[in-house]
Amino acid sequence: MAATTSILVHIDEDVGNDDQTATGTESSPFKTLVYAFLQQPPSTPDIQYLTRKSVTGPVNEGENPSVRLEWRPATKSALKKANNLYEQRKKKAAKEKELAIREKDEIEKRKLVLEEAKKVIIKEDESLPKPLKIRLNETDPAKIKLRPSDGDDIPGTRVRVVGRVHRLRSQKDMMFVTLSDGYGLLQCIFTGDLVKSYDAMTLTLETSIAIHGEMRAVPPKNHAYDDRELHADFFTIIGRAAGDKEAITTRVAPDSDPHTLYDNRHLVLRGETSSSVMKVRAATLRAFRKVFEEKGILEVTPPSMVQTQVEGGSTLFEFDYYGEKAYLTQSSQLYLETCLPSLGDVFCICPSFRAEKSLTRRHLSEYTHVEAELDFISFTDLLDHLEDMICRVIEVALSEPLIARYVKQLNPEFTPPSRPFKRMKYSEAIQWLREHDILNEEGNQHTFGDDIAEAAERKMTDMMNMPIFLTHFPVEIKAFYMRKDPEDTASRRVWMCLCRCWRDRGVA
Repeated sequence: MAATTSILVHIDEDVGNDDQTATGTESSPFKTLVYAFLQQPPSTPDIQYLTRKSVTGPVNEGENPSVRLEWRPATKSALKKANNLYEQRKKKAAKEKELAIREKDEIEKRKLVLEEAKKVIIKEDESLPKPLKIRLNETDPAKIKLRPSDGDDIPGTRVRVVGRVHRLRSQKDMMFVTLSDGYGLLQCIFTGDLVKSYDAMTLTLETSIAIHGEMRAVPPKNHAYDDRELHADFFTIIGRAAGDKEAITTRVAPDSDPHTLYDNRHLVLRGETSSSVMKVRAATLRAFRKVFEEKGILEVTPPSMVQTQVEGGSTLFEFDYYGEKAYLTQSSQLYLETCLPSLGDVFCICPSFRAEKSLTRRHLSEYTHVEAELDFISFTDLLDHLEDMICRVIEVALSEPLIARYVKQLNPEFTPPSRPFKRMKYSEAIQWLREHDILNEEGNQHTFGDDIAEAAERKMTDMMNMPIFLTHFPVEIKAFYMRKDPEDTASRRVWMCLCRCWRDRGVA
């Protein structure tokens, strides 16, 4: 009877390969026992697994290192461990195969459904009233009438709305489309053939779409934007947005890292949070301009390209201006000062640029800078002016109901600051920090001359629960051009406003 020939599979844990280049022979070994099992299952008759570590294998004292090259049968413990992992991978592979088959079947079924959907032709009913084109924030009852939710015969206004699909939810015979146009949101309901159409079945988020339909009141216990919804009778696709891997929910998923969100800011802005921030920002700028106008302060527009330094040369963005050195402005302060003699008090709202490599909220390469220059005022006048500006701007911005709603959504705990603001000299702040055992960044007690860090400022405002003007800083820690206090030449009349909701700096 002929001897049985064993199938030998070789595994070299140091130089083997777990890929298609390896064959399991002595000259082309695998790297791991698990991979060898996957290529040559242990159920194969007369199979034997030989292993070695040709580079790092142990060598007993006095032995020749060449013993590392010897092939030895895999140990029972190694075979048992590899077999457990092998069984796990087999189960996983079987599940993946089953899932792939199921997905393939679903794709084929969807193809058939979509082919049937292409046969559904959507046409506008010419017997219906001509739709009134509106923006989504249009709520004037003189223009928009809602059909009552109890099914009353009073018809609602038929409208035409245009926007992008912000949310999408499908049921068996109904589809809910939340439309956004930058002005508002509106829930639109598709039924009947509209749901069965190819365009509806392939609808993706951010697709541009025009929808015609009747405005109705939302039934009791149901919720929708502005307590109304549009029951669609016709729609057309204006521009399709990408789906699948290129869909907006994939590009800027909620768990995306910050750098991905920064690189896709144009998509992030389509979210409700970012767009609300932009609208509150715009309202704040409107409020600043209104309050400045109330105070008789004139707006001017200084240049952004300058040849002067305001905050020092180390933070300048320099560029070539037709053969001459020029910079992006750090501040419009000097230009505003030149306007005072002929224009009176002036202000500007312009971008400023600082070449500061710092990853904090206080150091931005570009930011919108609200600056004002007031003539013939005292330091006390300045603080009074700032306090009134801050409170009045917030008051004006929140007087817009929509902006107040956005602020409530963004920061539910926000409350406008109360007057008067606390006024505290730097020396008093240092003493307060010491009394309340608030340490500096090095973990030591604050001493006169320390630059009070943001963490300490936050604790001060949280504990005092009011805005604070910090004034009269030591001359050593503030810029030379900041005016000294005539009554205390060791300090400069510099103010810093600390508040729970904002922290900004300014100079007299």
